[in-house]
Amino acid sequence: MNVEEFRKYGKEVIDYICEYGSNIEERDVAPTLDPGYLKKLLPADAPQSAESFKDVLEDFEQKIMPGVVHWNHPKFFAYFPSGNSFPSVLGDMLSSAIGSIGFSWASCPAAAELETIVMNWYAKALGLPKAFVSDAPGSTGGGALQGSASECVLVSLITARARAISELKGQTSVHDSVFLPNLIAYASREAHSSVEKATKMALVKLRIIDADERGRMRVDLLQQAIQNDVNAGLTPFFVVATVGTTGGCAFDDISEIGKVCRQVSSIWLHVDGAYAGNSFILPEMRVFSAGLEYADSFNTNPNKLLLTNFDASALWVRDVMTLKSALNVNPLYLRHEHMNGVDYRHYGIPLSRRFRALKLWFVFRTYGVQGLQEYIRNHMVLAKKFEMLVRKDERFEVRNDVHLGLVCFRMRTGDEPNHLLLAQINHSGKMHMTPAVFNGRYVIRFCVTYEQATEKDILDAWSQIKGFAEEILRDAQLEISSAPATPETERTSSEPVAVTGKPPIKKILTRTKSLRFSFTRSISREQFQSQSEHLMDGCTPILVVDPKTIQQSFQQAAEDNQNNNITKLKDISDVDTDEASN
Repeated sequence: MNVEEFRKYGKEVIDYICEYGSNIEERDVAPTLDPGYLKKLLPADAPQSAESFKDVLEDFEQKIMPGVVHWNHPKFFAYFPSGNSFPSVLGDMLSSAIGSIGFSWASCPAAAELETIVMNWYAKALGLPKAFVSDAPGSTGGGALQGSASECVLVSLITARARAISELKGQTSVHDSVFLPNLIAYASREAHSSVEKATKMALVKLRIIDADERGRMRVDLLQQAIQNDVNAGLTPFFVVATVGTTGGCAFDDISEIGKVCRQVSSIWLHVDGAYAGNSFILPEMRVFSAGLEYADSFNTNPNKLLLTNFDASALWVRDVMTLKSALNVNPLYLRHEHMNGVDYRHYGIPLSRRFRALKLWFVFRTYGVQGLQEYIRNHMVLAKKFEMLVRKDERFEVRNDVHLGLVCFRMRTGDEPNHLLLAQINHSGKMHMTPAVFNGRYVIRFCVTYEQATEKDILDAWSQIKGFAEEILRDAQLEISSAPATPETERTSSEPVAVTGKPPIKKILTRTKSLRFSFTRSISREQFQSQSEHLMDGCTPILVVDPKTIQQSFQQAAEDNQNNNITKLKDISDVDTDEASN
């Protein structure tokens, strides 16, 4: 492709992106395809000769787009926001066009220096302690952009591990691996699964601390666990506190956790704020950042709540030299005459680094801090609106404290009807949500994600949710609410009530599809018990099944089916196809 062809097709792609964004509501928010759909549409081998770019774009629309989940759709309420925006896309386009591999200052001075400047802008906008701002007087800290929050956690853990081993090793010549069995890390059960993965990769033990009824790490249990491990001769070296958990957007008490960590000199306190950390750009949300002065590292993702497209995850550390000493590898071919410049290859896992700071720079300059604050506040207002709608309907309950854009709700029934509700919602293709197990109950996560979300989007979504729920609740009995009381409303106990509604829909999902679209995986009780020490993650709900019960159910269903077929054969008559399928 020459320059003129690029100019022509580049304009067409920009036009396509604009049309896609303007008319995205005309598309289903998520596909209802089965794995392997694309293999049937594309050839088994790459083309031997060049093909027309026009044909490539046509295939993109006809074959690729039908399998795309539209994360920037007004009815996408799953996971957390993908953080996209036009200024960010344009910044990424320029980064791709420049094509620099910014592993050192010498490889691209602009990339290195802009990253330092933008990370300081970012830290100041969030109101982080001055220890994290590299140009603050007396600071030894600073930040770098990583690929994901998982990388941030792993990099922090590796740095903490290196520091702990150095202290244990002293002046001896014993190999570092000898000390690994002695190290132990801690995280709340509501912490992200990346913490567990990081400890596996680093070959250290992880102690999981239970959360309270609001999803916050129990500090008393953390202190007890640390003391028990110290008494047992182990070395506590890493604690993860979370601000904005995946399951319910709960905020751990950083101040109290920090005080506990300060009692043991070997502990590195990392604060994971992948989603909610960005909310500290709002002065009214900084009540949850109290205690960050105790933290050794902090991360948050502009690609979640700051309108910057993936990948972009910001990590700050209190002591840059500790980070660099843990990750520093300096072969001759990477050395240069300006070694006093910042070489970000020492700040993370990869050597090669994209010019990520460019898109974040575009976002800060295009929106300004005030524009970003307005965007987040809008999400908060709309989430509160949805929470109010749910709480007004006695058939539903809200299970989490709603501080940002996430509302965890459920019908006041058992888990199975809620599985079915989520399956019906997602199978429709008109909305998309995800589940979690929060405070011991299966919940449906409703997260405001769309940049231009309006109250109409929320009202329409609630209307559709109630429509699906009517079909499921027609013969159901409500449970007495067990949700934690909130300042806004105090639930009163009541006897179970039968709920009547519209006739059931004609086409019911099969059990297989119900499990698929409710994102629930069935495992045996034995498997569940063997995994009970793993983090919940907030996005991997588990339906525990008893093999004996399942076998009995299948046998009973087979007998019932056989009896029903005998009865139907006697009285069979012509019926409408939809009625027959029902």
